[in-house]
Amino acid sequence: MLLSKNDRNKADEKPQGFDIAGENIKEFGTAAIPEPPSNIHCLTIIGQIEGHMILPPQNKTTKYEHVIPQLVAIEESKVIEGILLILNTVGGDVEAGLAIAELISTMSKPSVSLVLGGGHSIGVPLSVCTNYSFIASTATMTIHPIRMTGVIIGVPQTYDYFNKMQERVVNFVIRHCNVTKDRFKELMLRTGELANDVGTVLIGEEAVENGLIDEIGGLEDAVTKLKELINCRKEKGSV
Repeated sequence: MLLSKNDRNKADEKPQGFDIAGENIKEFGTAAIPEPPSNIHCLTIIGQIEGHMILPPQNKTTKYEHVIPQLVAIEESKVIEGILLILNTVGGDVEAGLAIAELISTMSKPSVSLVLGGGHSIGVPLSVCTNYSFIASTATMTIHPIRMTGVIIGVPQTYDYFNKMQERVVNFVIRHCNVTKDRFKELMLRTGELANDVGTVLIGEEAVENGLIDEIGGLEDAVTKLKELINCRKEKGSV
């Protein structure tokens, strides 16, 4: 049967919403899902934390200049009441990671972190900067001294600079979790566990036993805890 030009045009027309759904399938591998109103903002720290230097395009990165404005907007928002921080990071730029951790730790709104996969290197301060922290039973955290790339001048001042930067990280971590300074340094300087470095890898329960993370848990536990903290804040505000 031959179709008229108008019939052919109608047959070629895409249903309403097709472009959006098709784009989501193409880019994210899924169709659009309903987005009910929520008072929780989910912030993800994934891949390598990019700081002052631009990383190669094949690297999966979290850019600190993208994260910082989000945190300011969350703090100012009258709708968002809590932040869920999900981490799966190998670490990255020390100052950028520490800057993000400092911002989250000084927010007035409740925050909960969940380590999935890994919270390595500078990901450790990010994992502990929230009001409460969870780690998946299969997730890992690598604790090691600060490493620098590029030209290193072999003078005492270089050592002093490294030592001061290391102390900034160590002091931040011990202020925001239950690990002692001596224990954290012991884990950080342990030999024989990492192939090409000094340090320690903690898996799930070990991170909790050493006082870095509050509890083993998953997404449901993290969301439930965050809602509990939000409700506590509301009750204090109404008193």
